[in-house]
Amino acid sequence: MAMAEGERTECAEPARDEPPADGALKRAEELKTQANDYFKAKDYENAIKFYSQAIELNPSNAIYYGNRSLAYLRTECYGYALGDATRAIEIDKKYIKGYYRRAASNMALGKFRAALRDYETVVKVKPHDKDAKMKYQECNKIVKQKAFERAIAGDEHKRSVVDSLDIESMTIEDEYSGPKLEDGKVTITFMKELMQWYKDQKKLHRKCAYQILVQVKEVLSKLSTLVETTLKEVRVEPGVVAHAMILAMWEAGGWQVRGQPGQLMKTLSQ
Repeated sequence: MAMAEGERTECAEPARDEPPADGALKRAEELKTQANDYFKAKDYENAIKFYSQAIELNPSNAIYYGNRSLAYLRTECYGYALGDATRAIEIDKKYIKGYYRRAASNMALGKFRAALRDYETVVKVKPHDKDAKMKYQECNKIVKQKAFERAIAGDEHKRSVVDSLDIESMTIEDEYSGPKLEDGKVTITFMKELMQWYKDQKKLHRKCAYQILVQVKEVLSKLSTLVETTLKEVRVEPGVVAHAMILAMWEAGGWQVRGQPGQLMKTLSQ
């Protein structure tokens, strides 16, 4: 049965830390071979049983743990699979399939960031492994999606600064002689007065400013989502900026405006 690179059981020499007697090593290899046969026959329970017996005889062989980890994955015992994969890496940090097994275990357990780290390790060592690259891309996509979902969820629970404003409690002092909104709405009369007020370098009362901002927010919140894009450096005329601001405020007041910036400014000045 053909298996992907990260799914093959294999044969290898044991680690050299206090190796067991030759007889135990030989018997462990025999048990591992039997376990491999059971695995190929999809008899994962017996595969686990014989891998476990091999580990008892030679607990320093990373591949035994790696193979048993894969068998645990097949039986959906993801916690045991994770433990065996981690143990395999502890025994031999260069055992790449250990990282592959651990990544698969963490993926199954929903620990996508941890899985992504191990997939990155595998891809760095085996950049031409198509299966590893595919799993890495899949995991990376999930990590980004989860991050986006958390960001969206966080935004939903944030209270807008506008919502915290108590505009009704704000009072306009008697000495203020500047433009005021009629029933809290932007009108042509208000805009004309505001233009002249600014020309005289005077400040609009903060209550009026807040009322305008609230209306602009209401308009913008109904528009399609804005998308950030990169543009070449351009020069924007001040009149265009003013035109855009006035349009936004007029839209807040329910006005429909057409025309070039110069025409609009001329109209307001009349």
